[in-house]
Amino acid sequence: MFKPVVTMVYLLLMMSVPALAAVSREEAARLGKDLTPLGAERAANADGSIPEWTGCPDMKDVPMAQLQSGDRRWDPYAQEPALYRVTATNMAQYDALLSDGVKALLQKYPTSLYLDVYPTHRNHCAPEWVYEGTKANATRATLEVKGDNDGLLGAINGIPFPIPNTGSEVRWNTNLRWRGQSYESKSRQYSFTTNGERVLGSQSYQRDQFEAYRQDISLQKHAEQGFLNWLFLQFTDAPSFRAGEGLVSRDTDNYVQSDRKVSQYLVGQRRVRRSPSVGWDTPDFVNSGANFFDEVFGSPYTNDERYDYRIVGKQEALIPYNNNKVFALDEDGVFGKEHHQPDAIRWEKHRVWVVEATLKPGKRHAVSKRKFYIDEDTWGTSLMDGWDPSGTLWRVSLNLAFYLPDVPTQMSSYADLLYILDASWSARNMVYFDPGYQLKAVEMKPERYFSPSSLIIRSVR
Repeated sequence: MFKPVVTMVYLLLMMSVPALAAVSREEAARLGKDLTPLGAERAANADGSIPEWTGCPDMKDVPMAQLQSGDRRWDPYAQEPALYRVTATNMAQYDALLSDGVKALLQKYPTSLYLDVYPTHRNHCAPEWVYEGTKANATRATLEVKGDNDGLLGAINGIPFPIPNTGSEVRWNTNLRWRGQSYESKSRQYSFTTNGERVLGSQSYQRDQFEAYRQDISLQKHAEQGFLNWLFLQFTDAPSFRAGEGLVSRDTDNYVQSDRKVSQYLVGQRRVRRSPSVGWDTPDFVNSGANFFDEVFGSPYTNDERYDYRIVGKQEALIPYNNNKVFALDEDGVFGKEHHQPDAIRWEKHRVWVVEATLKPGKRHAVSKRKFYIDEDTWGTSLMDGWDPSGTLWRVSLNLAFYLPDVPTQMSSYADLLYILDASWSARNMVYFDPGYQLKAVEMKPERYFSPSSLIIRSVR
C-alpha cells in the first residue's frame, strides 16, 4: 500500500502558507456574505433570471427513503413548464448565452435538436463542515509546481481556491468539487453508429470515494496517504465478452508528491495489471474507444503536463442543470438515433467560469484546444468544447448535472454526452438505465478497499 513519508519540503511549505496564501483573510471573509460559502456570486443577476443563492432548499417533502434505497430518483421540478425554446432558427437571439459547441449542434441538426430552457434553481449546497473547509482552504491552499506536474498543498474538505486567480486554480476546484463523500451506482456506456444503432460498451457497478472529503482527515494525514483523493472501483457485467472485468484507480490531488495508480483485471489474462495509459487522449476502452479518457466528467484529474489553462472570464450561459427528469424515462426516451432526445434534457441559465486550455509547446494531444464552461455554484464542467490541430471545432461534451438532496449536492458526474462533429456521438456514464437502480450515497470505506486485491476478489469468474 502506497504511503509516502511526509517530506521536509512539504512541511516547510506548510509552515510558510501565510506568505503563499491564495487570498487574504479579508478576501476570504467574503465567503458566506457577497459570495456563497463555495465561492459563487450570491446575488441574482440584473434581470433576476438567475436568482440569488439562498442555501439548501427546504426538502421536507422529499421521499428520502426512496432516494437512499437506490430506486429511481425524484424530480422536484417535474411540473414546471419551459420558459422558452432555442432552435437553429432563433439561436441568434440567444447568441451570448450559447457555447460554440451548442451552436454547432443546433446547426448540425437544425430541424430536430433544440434546447428547452426552464427556470433557474440554484440548489447546490453542502454540509457546514465543507463550507468551513472551503474558507480555511482560501487562505492556506497553494499550487505546487515542478516541471510538468502540479498539485495542491493545504487543501482538504472543501473547494481549494473559492476565489480563483488562474485557470489552473479553477481546474483544481473542478477536480475537488463537492459531490459527496462516497456513493455507488450502476451505469451503462453507449456508442452510436452513423446509422443510429445503439451499441453497449459496458454495463458496470461502480463505487466512488473522495478521500480529501473524509471529514476527520488532517492535512498531515492527507499527505501521509499520498494525497489520495478520488478512489474508483468498477466491475463490469455486460456485454458478455467483457463480463468479469474490473478497474480500480487511486487518484491524487498532488502529482508532484504522488502519482495516480490505475489497475485493470482482464478476464482473458486472469491477472491484475497496471494500466498507465488510462488518461489523456487514449481511447476509452470502457466505452469501446468512443471517447478519450480525459473527456469523461468534463476532463477531471489531470495535471498541467499537456495544457496551459487561462481564465477567459465569467458569463451567463445556458447549461444542462437539474436533470432529474431523465430518471423517469426509459432509454428510448433519452437516446435518439442521430442525437439525444431534446425534450429529455433540462437547460437553465447560470453563471459559468470560462477556462481555455491550449497545448503547451512540444506537447501532443489529439485535441489541441479545449474550452470549459464551469458552473460557478458546483465548480463542475457543464459544457466542454474541443478543437482539432487544424483549429476546427471537433468535439462537444454535455454534462447533465442532477440534484441529489440526500447528499446534498448538484451532481456533476455520471451523465455525459459526447458529440464528434464529423462523425457520431456517444453516451458515457448513464446512471439512469432501465433496470431502475440509481446512484445512492453510502458510507465511506477504508481506502484499502480501493486496491488491486479487490479486483482479484470480486472480478474473477
